[in-house]
Amino acid sequence: MLTLNEFVIESAQPNQRHDKKIKNELIIGTTQRRLYHQCHIPTAVNIAPEELVANIPPATGKLPSLNQLEALFSRLGYLGKDQHLIIYDDEGGGWAGRFIWTLDMIGHSNYSYINGGLHAWIAAGLPLESGENTPEPTQVMLTLHNSARASRDYIEANLNSPDTVIWDARSPAEYCGEQIFARRGGHIPGAINYEWTRAMDSKDNYRIHKNVAKELAELGITKEKNVITYCQSHHRSGFTYLVAKALGFRHIKAYDGSWSEWGNLSDTPIEV
Repeated sequence: MLTLNEFVIESAQPNQRHDKKIKNELIIGTTQRRLYHQCHIPTAVNIAPEELVANIPPATGKLPSLNQLEALFSRLGYLGKDQHLIIYDDEGGGWAGRFIWTLDMIGHSNYSYINGGLHAWIAAGLPLESGENTPEPTQVMLTLHNSARASRDYIEANLNSPDTVIWDARSPAEYCGEQIFARRGGHIPGAINYEWTRAMDSKDNYRIHKNVAKELAELGITKEKNVITYCQSHHRSGFTYLVAKALGFRHIKAYDGSWSEWGNLSDTPIEV
């Protein structure tokens, strides 16, 4: 049986009523705006994926600036670290995980993730609404906490550490250098490839797969290790970061530069 951290909740848990908002709770759908306007969980506000990345080439997936983050959280009506944020997306957890990583980066730990997101919600026959919810903006001042982020320098310093394992969430073709989305193809030396979609169960409305802990352990990706996860732009690795946290990994970091940074530099070591 798969045991997950208590921040992973099922569709029936938020509010237990689905008809009104609980004080100091905010539901956030990290989905494309068009889909959000068509249907979303009642009371949810929207974060579009492009709001979670800096979008500066070549490493477009890096964390936005502090000013950008403060503007985003102000728009959400963010009330501070005591506010309970409930997060979902429509793709199995990539963008939801990316936002959870962002919350860890600002030191906000009071959150929940709806397992399976919108797919599981709809499959359960729970209510939806359309249109847009627009909270009253708040004054927001944030502080970054870098314990959740791995930099290029940090990775290079730990490449030969027996206590560190690097989780490559990309496709096997990208990992092997057969499919290239940067100046160079391949993977970070020693990285272990476990594609992000393997960790979700499409037959169970994209919930975290019940076999994921066993499969990761067989590859040497365990909670005792210092785990660094990456992909091309820290979108797919948003989900693998989420999965590691859900499994109770003690030390998990994400490399937001990911392959779009590593593969576009001329002096980083690679393997194919």
